[in-house]
Amino acid sequence: MKHHIFQNATRLGVVLSLTLLGSAAFAQSAADPQHGIAMYGEPALPPDFVSLPQVNPDAPKGGKIVFGESGSFDSMNPFILKGRAPAGLSGLTVETLMGRNYDEPFALYGLLAESIATDDARTFVEFTLRETAKFSDGSPVTVEDVKWSFETLGTLGNPRYHGAWKKIGGMEQTGPRSVKFTFNTEDRELPLILGLRPILQKAQWQGKAFDESSLEAPIGSGPYIVDSFEAGKYVSYKKNPNWWGADLPFNRGQHNFDEVRYDYFGDGGVVFEAFKGGLISSWRETNPAKWESVYDWPEIASGDVVKSVIPHKRPSGIEGFVMNTRKPIFQDWRVREALIMAFDFNLVNQTLNGGANPRIPSYFGNSPLGFTPGKPAEGAVLALLEPFKADLLPGTIEGYAVPAGDGGTSNRQTMRAATALLEEAGWTVQDGVLKNAAGEPFTFEIVLVNGANDMISTAEIYVEGLKRLGIQARVQTVDDAQYKERTNAYNFDMTHYIRSLSLSPGNEQMLYWGSAGVAEPGTRNWMGVNSPAAEAMITAMLNAPDQDGFIAATQALDRILTAGRYVVPLWYSDVSRLAHRKELKYPERLPLYGDWLGFQPEVWWYEQ
Repeated sequence: MKHHIFQNATRLGVVLSLTLLGSAAFAQSAADPQHGIAMYGEPALPPDFVSLPQVNPDAPKGGKIVFGESGSFDSMNPFILKGRAPAGLSGLTVETLMGRNYDEPFALYGLLAESIATDDARTFVEFTLRETAKFSDGSPVTVEDVKWSFETLGTLGNPRYHGAWKKIGGMEQTGPRSVKFTFNTEDRELPLILGLRPILQKAQWQGKAFDESSLEAPIGSGPYIVDSFEAGKYVSYKKNPNWWGADLPFNRGQHNFDEVRYDYFGDGGVVFEAFKGGLISSWRETNPAKWESVYDWPEIASGDVVKSVIPHKRPSGIEGFVMNTRKPIFQDWRVREALIMAFDFNLVNQTLNGGANPRIPSYFGNSPLGFTPGKPAEGAVLALLEPFKADLLPGTIEGYAVPAGDGGTSNRQTMRAATALLEEAGWTVQDGVLKNAAGEPFTFEIVLVNGANDMISTAEIYVEGLKRLGIQARVQTVDDAQYKERTNAYNFDMTHYIRSLSLSPGNEQMLYWGSAGVAEPGTRNWMGVNSPAAEAMITAMLNAPDQDGFIAATQALDRILTAGRYVVPLWYSDVSRLAHRKELKYPERLPLYGDWLGFQPEVWWYEQ
């Protein structure tokens, strides 16, 4: 087994310090064009950097990598709400103005744009395109393409693009290859957000409905083009031999495979068997017990399949069973707390994971951005929360910790406490069934995707535990397309929810937890958070003048979300487990974020 012992915690502190202090050697005045931008301070890499630090700049080119996906796809437009696009389409074939370095908390460097300019207050941003930037059909990437992409995505694209577009007060061409955006809202993250907007070819979409699902692949400027596909079955991306950006320092050591392919299978169990059978190249194992017990087929013993452990220091994020507070039965926080208490975490963790994974303590746990569970708020965090004190749920300021998670028969005290909370909320057990004053039973449905076997097993154990409270819950499985349709429309009581979070949370947090998502379809606010305090903390994050203010605002948000009791939290891991063919290699130097983004297939290569 290949292990990397890597001091990410130390690296994080060093990188954060660099971010704050900058480097006088290449710092420039505020409005001058720069090679990159960081959320705070200066980017860590100088203008003359030759490659990103976490790549092998001399990685061999060629070969093929094949991934397996569960479910299906029926669209080749990943930028709209309708349809389901295949994996890799946006990231491999379409580029952005700036590229992200995943070895820093949040720093961007020129990609399609050769430079970026903004002022100290970040009231505008101006990008200058590279003269050599071209789409895959050989046509140049123009300012008109940029303007059209921003407006189209901001009005007709997926709702995740709408928020930033609404904050743009003006958009103008300022030179042959330059475009300037001025803002109508204070938001220090906006220049970076706009730098990461995908740039599409305007000419391709003339006379076509952008917001309708289609099997026409976008013409992008990225390293790959769609070579072939069969809807719902597979998609193959081939390296563009004429890719304009092959020699950019930012791209050196990246995008090394000649072909990247995604094959689709019925469910996760079938994908794993396909990996064992040699049909796909790599498999991400999320179950530590299986990692230790079932990886015993001959290719493992011979070394033809390698087990790699990738450490990281990104936040735990949140994963668990989310309660849809649009539904009346979940609107009382005492009910939600009781349902969290009823989940036997220790039993489920031991059954599925061999007890190896710790429970998620908070949304930003496992990072400096998370609050300390059970401890009261103080200092800058307390000052941010105080104006909302009257409306905050118990524990937000005083201190809250997720219940211990032993709902088993040995812990009757926990279940008695859960029953007491339900009684306070108006629910009592009558003839063995939990009912309200009107005699209506407490019953709900847990919607899951077909083939999500571990999650189905988890839900089934949970359902048995809920019976002790008189609650009648049932598990309903649906296919991938139905699941997306139902979650987009918030048509569920409870479901599996996972939200990965980074060390640089920003505008996306409003999409995750903003009140607009209570009614607007397609956001990631599945639980229906409607909290002025949460939105105020997000605004404080976006406008924080320094790292200390940013951390305080994020910790305050973490308190609000965790004490909101919206999710029955599961577990997290501070390592990722990847099994892969021995010919697939990756750099010894690992990025700060581990394998989260920009790692596989981006910096991997094929070597016999």
